[in-house]
Amino acid sequence: MIALTVAQVQEAVGGVVAGAEPTTMLTGPVVTDSRQVEPGAVFVALEGEHVDGHAFAPAAVAAGAALVLANRPLDAPDGSPLPCLVVPDVPRALGDLAREVLVRLRTAADEPGGTPVRVVAVTGSVGKTTTKDLLAQVLGACGPTVAPLRSFNNEIGLPLTVLRADAQTRYLVLEMGASAPGELTYLTSIAPPDVAVVLIVGHAHLGGFGGGLDQVAAAKSELVAGLVPGGVAVLNADDARVTAMAQLAPARVVLFGLSDRAEVSARDLGLDDSGRAAFTLRVASPGAAPVAAQVRLRLVGEHHVHNALAAAAAAVALGCDPVEVAAALSAADALSPHRMHVVDRADGVTVVDDSYNANPDSMRAALKALAVLARPDRRSVAVLGEMLELGDGWREAHDAIGRLIVRLDIGLTVVVGAGAKAIADGAAHEGSWGDEVLVVDDVEAAATFLAGELRAGDVVLVKSSYDAGLWRLGDLLVGVQ
Repeated sequence: MIALTVAQVQEAVGGVVAGAEPTTMLTGPVVTDSRQVEPGAVFVALEGEHVDGHAFAPAAVAAGAALVLANRPLDAPDGSPLPCLVVPDVPRALGDLAREVLVRLRTAADEPGGTPVRVVAVTGSVGKTTTKDLLAQVLGACGPTVAPLRSFNNEIGLPLTVLRADAQTRYLVLEMGASAPGELTYLTSIAPPDVAVVLIVGHAHLGGFGGGLDQVAAAKSELVAGLVPGGVAVLNADDARVTAMAQLAPARVVLFGLSDRAEVSARDLGLDDSGRAAFTLRVASPGAAPVAAQVRLRLVGEHHVHNALAAAAAAVALGCDPVEVAAALSAADALSPHRMHVVDRADGVTVVDDSYNANPDSMRAALKALAVLARPDRRSVAVLGEMLELGDGWREAHDAIGRLIVRLDIGLTVVVGAGAKAIADGAAHEGSWGDEVLVVDDVEAAATFLAGELRAGDVVLVKSSYDAGLWRLGDLLVGVQ
């Protein structure tokens, strides 16, 4: 975070100072984990379902935190007051602090010699984290870039990312997630983007949106509505609900995709034997000849082409050279864990760990990638758990995945947990004889079965929503301790 005094933080977020000097300078990071405290840090005491951050405030101060953002005054073990800024709503105060810091960075950038900071925000039902990771690497080649760690895309993670920016930051990449209407409006109130990227309107979090894709689209469109004056909307030309958001853009719209009307598109698309896409990146600009450059992605799965095109379109909209963008895309890796992470084990088994999250769209994409990786002579093994937050249509959604498994001729499917059993039901309805689909109770049962079942040459996909817990199986299969 840029250096601020306690008094300046209080002015930004309100609250009452207790046990701290208003003139104390805060020079360290803003953290929610006391183990990450550095001298001069601000420790944010969050109350969670299982852990109350206020209990860790004494340890944070002992490690060097100069201020605790808390909802009540706190004391050290010896009874002395801890340096606190007491606010009624800690998460809201965190957002207020991030908003103030970004305003200060943008104001400073307008001064002589200042470095302009450009905010790029990404949303969509599928692909946000991968696109964010690609953007971090592409823009990182153009200038100092700050991007979220892992999938920091909510009312806590986004402010923490903003607060990592400083006067040298040129690009601030933000992932913005939403599970209900109004959430993106709140996030853009903290960090209004210069460039808004909308990937796809899909079936994620349908329960929170009232069960319909039109409601999902309306919520995702809040990102475009939250652009700064003159901001650029980067929209998926292959999704009609996304392109319709162009009417909300305050200025320029850039379309990406496979459609002929996309200004940033992929031509001559192909997949190698490892399921990695290669294509010609074509960038059309008004009044200039199109620019073409070759891209060979390191990411597994054809669905990543749209993520790469979105990242390219945003980077070009910010002034990056298309040829350099293509080179950066070709060098980019998957940075976040459990996101189509491919590991070739010493025993000849290939594991594709995509267990961070799942919805019907991402599940279909991962299964298609598995089928490509396994053909023509390797056995495909899908280990699938429940897709959460789908609302009333959850059973039909899981049933459809089971039917797809049969159509893709997946060799063996292990369905984990009662909530995912409808996958097995769908496979049976589509024509599975049963031997190739197994239902187990939990992750431990799946691990035990796979330990005796997997053989050299198998390609194993692990996929579920995060709270279904298959990420633990993913770690086990790739040897993460």
